[in-house]
Amino acid sequence: MEWLVVSGLIIFGLILIIIEILFVPGTTIVGILGFLFEIGGVYVAFDYFGDSTGYLVLTVAFIISMLAIFISFKSGVWGGLALKEEHTGKVNESRLDGLSLGQEGITTSSLKPIGKALFDDVEYEVKTFGQFLYNNQKVSIVKLENNTIIVESRE
Repeated sequence: MEWLVVSGLIIFGLILIIIEILFVPGTTIVGILGFLFEIGGVYVAFDYFGDSTGYLVLTVAFIISMLAIFISFKSGVWGGLALKEEHTGKVNESRLDGLSLGQEGITTSSLKPIGKALFDDVEYEVKTFGQFLYNNQKVSIVKLENNTIIVESRE
């Protein structure tokens, strides 16, 4: 019965440590609990069986723990959890397609200095160099950069 308690504590602690490494990294609570269970198993072995058997259990538990951790890292479980692709797309990448410098449109809101304007029946968010423009005012594109459309008044 004593061996069942000792081995049960050590195995349960080892399972918790492996769960910490493979499934819940960063929390450390599960790993610390596993470590405490393993220490508890070794302590019980010293208490029940004496020093010589206690040191033997300590050595075997340490070797098995190191092997289990090594095998856990080498098993490739991380491969299924890791992101392998690089996302290079950008939001609204084609937002300025069809627009050109000098293109004329009309404001659909007041620009203070940001608002909306209509170019070729498509509404865009536009910006001025600081001027305030009213609704239904003619504008033309003077600068296109970083998905920003900068306009000025044509009136």
